[in-house]
Amino acid sequence: MITDRVNQIARRVPNWLVYILGISPAGWFLYLGLTGGLGAEPIKSLEHELGEFALKLLIAGLCITPLRKHLGVNLIKFRRAIGVLAFTYVFSHLLVWLVLDVQIVSQIWADILKRPYITVGMVGFVLMIPLVVTSNNLSVRKLGVRWRKLHKLTYGIAFLGALHFVMVAKGIQIEPISYMLVVIGLLALRVPKKTLPLQR
Repeated sequence: MITDRVNQIARRVPNWLVYILGISPAGWFLYLGLTGGLGAEPIKSLEHELGEFALKLLIAGLCITPLRKHLGVNLIKFRRAIGVLAFTYVFSHLLVWLVLDVQIVSQIWADILKRPYITVGMVGFVLMIPLVVTSNNLSVRKLGVRWRKLHKLTYGIAFLGALHFVMVAKGIQIEPISYMLVVIGLLALRVPKKTLPLQR
């Protein structure tokens, strides 16, 4: 079966390879920025590329459980790496905004407080911090059941990321709305289905 073959290949892929492949686009975006490949506003474009790739990784992480549950494809071993990579891209996205775009500390706080799309993005970033801090075997052992509950924050983070993208876009744009619909669909798959009572 194709599923068995995919699972066999997945078991042979080391996590370090996922990290290398996952971080490679960041280097490519930086290269494009330095060589004029990101257009007339390279800083804004770099922000966008990093943020959008972070959202793609969050969506990829959300796909892992449905793939295993509905198709039998087991990629669970890569979920932690994907989560750490997503945080790395969100952090890079934030750094570009802080250091290269705004640059003025007082303006940064003003933007966070006054611009809803930035507020939403910052809330999502803050929620990611405890997840990345506990993305290790020691935390899994120490926290036990609480670790699983804590990492359910991923659902809210993905939604906030998609909402941030929709709010940043000017007017109604298909791409950010598509991301939002995908996230909502993946979250809907996790809603427990109520069992209808048997009719007598």
